[in-house]
Formats: sequence, C-alpha cells, structure tokens
Amino acid sequence: MPRYRLLVEYDGTPFNGWQRQDKGMSVQGVLEAAAAKLCGEPCTLHAAGRTDAGVHATGQVAHVDLPRDYPADTVRDAMNYHMKPKPVAVVAAEAVSEDFHARFSAVGRAYLYRIVNRRAPLALEQHRAWWVPVPLDAEAMAEGARRLLGHHDFTTFRASECQAKSPMKTLDVLDVTRHGDEIRIVAEARSFLHHQVRNMVGTLKLVGEGKWSPDDMTRALDARDRTKGGPTAPAAGLVLTGVSYPSSDGRSGPTG
Repeated sequence: MPRYRLLVEYDGTPFNGWQRQDKGMSVQGVLEAAAAKLCGEPCTLHAAGRTDAGVHATGQVAHVDLPRDYPADTVRDAMNYHMKPKPVAVVAAEAVSEDFHARFSAVGRAYLYRIVNRRAPLALEQHRAWWVPVPLDAEAMAEGARRLLGHHDFTTFRASECQAKSPMKTLDVLDVTRHGDEIRIVAEARSFLHHQVRNMVGTLKLVGEGKWSPDDMTRALDARDRTKGGPTAPAAGLVLTGVSYPSSDGRSGPTG
C-alpha cells in the first residue's frame, strides 16, 4: 500500500490529545476520518509524538497507508476539505517508502513552550501560552535549564503514568530567552518522557520566581524523585514545532 508522510498542525484546545479514544475528540481520529473519506476505507495514522490534551503542533509528522496511489497534493487537499471546520490542517503530504515510520524513524523532536510574563491577563492568547503575572528572572531560568542538559535519569521530571521503559534521556537543547513580555523555552531531544517538558518548565518557573536557585535544579535532577520537582506547567503553552529524520546523505534534517 502506498505510504504518505504528512506534516500536520493543530490547535490542541478542543482535543483530548493526539491519540484516538472511545470518548471525546482526538487529532488522530479527525485525521483518520478524513483519510477514510478520501479513499473509502478505514485508515490508521501513526504520529511522531502523541501530544496531550491541549498541546498544540506546528510540526507534527504522521504517516498513513492508503489503498491506492494519489498525487500528494490531492491527499493534502482532500483531507483538509474533510476536516473542516476542525482546527487541524495537513500542511504538506509526500509519498515515502514503506520503511518510513513517523515515530520510529524520527531522530529528534523539538518543542516550544511560551510563557507570557505580564500583569495583564491574556485576551487573544488565552489557550496559546501560560500567563504568569509575577516577575520572572529569565536569566536565572536559563542557568537552571543548563543544569539539565545531557544524558540523565529524568525521573524527577517524568509523569507517574509514563510508559517509557527507561527514564534515561539525552536533552540536547533547553534554551530560555526573553522577548519583551514573552519567555520562550525551546527543548530538543531524540525523545521525551511523558510530561517531561511541562515538568521542566514548571520547575524552571520556581527558579524564575526566586523560590529556587539554579543549584536546586541540579539537586532535583539528582534526586530521581518526581516529588522533588516542581509543578506541571499547563498544556496550553506547549507546541510541538518539529520532528527530524535522517536525510539521504546520513545527516539529520528537520521536518516541520
């Protein structure tokens, strides 16, 4: 069966997450229903990352096997037509070999977390960022973030329901920068534990408030105990911005 790789963006606000569920609307379910209307048969989509309820994506990658060949633009346009008015869009589609897998072929994932740090509440971006009205020291947060870089046991930042076989992960990037009232936290790794990014952000907020020092981040990491970490940041501020795959010349190249 022909396989297609899809670059997908969505507003996660109305969804119960990526994964198809018996109750409630999922991103996967909406995409699968659109693919089924295109080809007249049930279809299963596989994603690079199963985002939680309320988490957004501008660079999600999925693949789907269809029963016959279609021009890639037809796959994109037909699926988008059948998903109206749901806040999901197939930005691009391309035919790929049958050994490509959106999840297992991926060599990197990138997330952006946005904090709006101002006294006034959010009007336009209520479901797009975490509103934090108390002043945050972004430079202290950046120093705390650097303490988490590298290969570690991230149990302290792992959700209790995480199904990963090991808490060991390599965090390649965790950058904190301020842009006016906005604090942006970029996280990149081959893969992440469940809630790892949101738990790291929630803990970094404690550093920004002055309740923790950057050294406390190191102590929390070394504790390997979820109760020693900070709170889980809200889902609304998190966006899956890109997934990387090996390119034909052996280097990794981003998709999304």
